[in-house]
Amino acid sequence: MMTNISPNLAIGIDIGGTNSEYGIVNHRGEILIKGKIRTDTYNTVEPYINELYENLMPIIDDYRKVGNVLGIGVGAPNANYYKGIIEYAPNLRWNGVVPLAQLITQKFGLPCTLTNDANAAALGEMIYGAAKGFRDFIMVTLGTGMGSALVCNRQLVYGQDGYAGELGHTTIIRGGRKHWKTDILGSLESYVSATGVMLTAKEMLQQSNEYSSLREYDDKLINSRLVYECAMKGDKIAKEVYRFTGQILGEALANFVMVTSPEAIVLFGGVIKAGELFLAPAREHMEKNLLPLYKNKVKIILSELNEADAAILGASTLVWELPYVTNV
Repeated sequence: MMTNISPNLAIGIDIGGTNSEYGIVNHRGEILIKGKIRTDTYNTVEPYINELYENLMPIIDDYRKVGNVLGIGVGAPNANYYKGIIEYAPNLRWNGVVPLAQLITQKFGLPCTLTNDANAAALGEMIYGAAKGFRDFIMVTLGTGMGSALVCNRQLVYGQDGYAGELGHTTIIRGGRKHWKTDILGSLESYVSATGVMLTAKEMLQQSNEYSSLREYDDKLINSRLVYECAMKGDKIAKEVYRFTGQILGEALANFVMVTSPEAIVLFGGVIKAGELFLAPAREHMEKNLLPLYKNKVKIILSELNEADAAILGASTLVWELPYVTNV
């Protein structure tokens, strides 16, 4: 199982609100072994790290027999690249400021690098995926929420405090929908995420008497997966949900293009499974809202990484560069 592998290996960990996935990755971007533990079981971070150690350390010890494990890269919500901390992540049960990189380094005896989960995804695309040849691109992840990262001249833009690139919390509709966590009105995430798709579907059903197969389900059962399934079967309202969602994203992308002038925008996540129902209006409304000097220059492309592995790969890339290392 462990013959002919690269002598240098990295550990990638993706921390999500429900689960944390981890894997050992070689320099070619091959995940040699992976696993996961629950994130939401623990109210504090210390027992979480203990379980992570119990599951991951035996694997590290095995691979140390044939390779050099260089360090641990972690992608996490509200992670600060400069400080190695997680600050007030709304979808994690750990409260306040968590010095995660330091705690992992102390437990594992390995250098740990930490960044925002969307930044980790951008690194994965840049090194292993759809953005391999690009120097300037924007990464947008469309899952339960919306994540984003800005890459300029092959470098992530972190800003003065490590939190640059939160495009999902920019206001796209003044006085619009209230965000379920931030209370901001009309933010992009509240429209183009999977949660946004669900909310749009419910609003359209309330505002229209038109038949929809979505009406056959209890309101509590309507989610983005159901909207997708109905849209794929030709449901008119479900298809309109994706057209509207694509329009909102396209209008927002036009704003972002005129800030960083990227070569491409890379989309990742469950929402993009709707394909051209979503992508066609996104392209149309991005181009429609661009100044002439930006038109027909920026590609909207889809991630080339396997959705199940992308987060681990993205986090592992942090180890190869080691831009922020906690002292052992």
